[in-house]
Amino acid sequence: MYKSAFLGCGGRARAHASAYRFVKSGKIAAICDMNEDQLNRFGDDFDVSSRYTDLDEMLEKEKPDLLHIVTAPVLRGTNQRIRYPLMKQASDHGVPAAIVEKPIAVESEDWKQIAGLAEETKTKFIVNTQLNFHPKNLELKQDVADGKIGEIKFIDASARSTPVDQAPHVLQLVSSYIDNSRPTRVLGQISGKEQLDSAQPSPMHAAGHVLYENGLHVSVAFGTGVGTMASDNQGVHCHKRVFVVGTEGFVHWRFSSWERATRVNGYEGGPLNYGEQDIEAQGNLTEAAFAWLDDENKQHPTHLKQSLAEFNLLLGIYYSGITNKIIDLPFEPPDGLMDSLRGKL
Repeated sequence: MYKSAFLGCGGRARAHASAYRFVKSGKIAAICDMNEDQLNRFGDDFDVSSRYTDLDEMLEKEKPDLLHIVTAPVLRGTNQRIRYPLMKQASDHGVPAAIVEKPIAVESEDWKQIAGLAEETKTKFIVNTQLNFHPKNLELKQDVADGKIGEIKFIDASARSTPVDQAPHVLQLVSSYIDNSRPTRVLGQISGKEQLDSAQPSPMHAAGHVLYENGLHVSVAFGTGVGTMASDNQGVHCHKRVFVVGTEGFVHWRFSSWERATRVNGYEGGPLNYGEQDIEAQGNLTEAAFAWLDDENKQHPTHLKQSLAEFNLLLGIYYSGITNKIIDLPFEPPDGLMDSLRGKL
């Protein structure tokens, strides 16, 4: 039984913790949060007695096998980027594995810091893009892998929230349907300045046409300009989708419904309960982290280097929109990319 610890005890952490009812290989042993009221509520609700307000102290005393880093990428009330320093702390303590909330970065500077860490750390970092593990997504991906829609010819994917908020989910979903093939070129467009000075700085909208190393063309779009598939009373986060077209059919996963068409079974589709699917997916993602600790050959599908490649694609879309050029990937994003976006938008 592996030992898990939590850094951050807010609402998102509760989703991570609730999913442990689907986890067989580990248990929550310790928690840490600077807000003692939040820390104690979380500890009481999930029956965790080992509680800390200092991360170094928790890691030194508890020596967890898996650390959930469930914090925002920016320290509340400041512009301080905290993904890299917290990940470096975990790495320096020799934590075997860590699940980090998305987005893994917010701009070029912290992306480069984390990319450097990825080359030297022994910690198995995993990014919490859990849509990969939704039961219906797993089923549809198996259909694609089994050749039920023939040869993949094109993928269209989108989300209605800002690019930095939901692109990590959508780009990882695209990767998951094509065996984590890496993007090699992108032509992108951007618009909207309203969120550039937020805690998660981002254009309001972004779109790109992407070429992958396997030769596949993919269209992606993010932002409220994307046509909705959710009801009017649902938030923008309720539109996430991936549509995979093959020579003999298609699969289409969405936030609250799915479709599939194959030669054998014709057209099928139906509703999805996102909440039920998501909590199970969170458990599946966590269980896969323990499987990677068990066996080096069972690399987690949302491992750090894969997620960094997907975020590099997003930065490439930004830079293409700024320069009006096609960007070869991977690329070295220039410092000051957010300032360049402000100037452009």
